[in-house]
Amino acid sequence: MVERSKVKITVLKRMAPSEVFEKSPVTPVEPLGPCEVFKDGQEFIVTENGRMPEGFCTSAWHAIFCTVRVLSFGGNLPWYKEKGVGIDCCTDGLRPVIFKLERI
Repeated sequence: MVERSKVKITVLKRMAPSEVFEKSPVTPVEPLGPCEVFKDGQEFIVTENGRMPEGFCTSAWHAIFCTVRVLSFGGNLPWYKEKGVGIDCCTDGLRPVIFKLERI
């Protein structure tokens, strides 16, 4: 069986709609700021079992899981010079969250 590595997920930046769009393409029901689930600088560890860390947003997990899996199985992303790292984001188009993923 292939040995897996842990992966550290760091929240690099949460963005508000005003940082993404000059004029919002839709009108939210209530005003939106940055994602309220995460905090900038927050860290999570994905253990060798590959499961979503406690307290992590399910939608964001689905968006970054493929990269987590590549890194945990020892793979690298060919578009980065650094080995064992990735930058990914959630799919919330109005207020995305940018994550750094690192094999540890």
